[in-house]
Amino acid sequence: MKDTLETMLRQLRLSGLAQTLDVRLQEAAGHQLGHAEFLELVLQDELLVRSERLIQRRVKAAQFRELKPLDEFDFAFNPSIHKKQIFDLATCRFIREARDVLFLGPPGTGKSFLVQALGYQAIKQGFVVLYRSIFDVVRDFLHDEALGEDDKVLARYLKPDLLVIDDMGMKQLPKRSGEYLFEIIMRRYETRSTVMTSNRPLEDWGKLVGDVPSATAILDRFLHHAEVIAITGRSYRLRNQAVVQTEAAAAPKPANAPISGPGSTEHTAAATSNPTPAKRRGSTAQLPRKSQKETESIA
Repeated sequence: MKDTLETMLRQLRLSGLAQTLDVRLQEAAGHQLGHAEFLELVLQDELLVRSERLIQRRVKAAQFRELKPLDEFDFAFNPSIHKKQIFDLATCRFIREARDVLFLGPPGTGKSFLVQALGYQAIKQGFVVLYRSIFDVVRDFLHDEALGEDDKVLARYLKPDLLVIDDMGMKQLPKRSGEYLFEIIMRRYETRSTVMTSNRPLEDWGKLVGDVPSATAILDRFLHHAEVIAITGRSYRLRNQAVVQTEAAAAPKPANAPISGPGSTEHTAAATSNPTPAKRRGSTAQLPRKSQKETESIA
């Protein structure tokens, strides 16, 4: 009967329920659970498994580059990042209100970490997320434009509840990049949320996309309902290197360490062991000539 029951559950695609069936049957027998209580437990197991699988599929579809949970971020390293502000974004209220977010700051200050962690929080709350660097965006449009499938790639960027565009400002973008980005921002304006990161000030965006009018139009719409988070400070990636350099500079020399300098023992010994100065390249030493009388006397 047990084998038949498991087969039926799998045919009904209730694999989560099938996984916990043995445990729930023992629990029902040991605690004398009623039929309704038992049914509630096994259905909760099935819903939990389905929820976890849905999160896994959406995380894979989001194409995060390096996903880490928000609780692993070191807020103490950079006081310019306000923890309360970030956790308020993690509630995803800005997504429900179709607002945007812009992270500005130098490389290595945690922008990519934070936007991907926020994207993961959004997925856990049931939202569809897509993460792309600005270079991926341009590459996608150029590829599909060559194949004559512009509408297909645009639909991909318009569908997610949250679109994350990372690495704006790393280097100048190819021709027509401003047109592609403007199309995305314009279509998502006041309908879907977009999060962007940039390590360059906003006044440089015209040079980055090679199209000042497009950059102006992008910022006009994007910043209208956007929350701007300005981050300062040094790179988190180089934190260990900075500590090592500081410790090395502050470390005292041993008491018996040799001191090389004029008047020191090491300096005197070096001078004694090599009393004759080296000849300079290209010069010839002049020896005193002996007189003819001295030569004859020696002979």
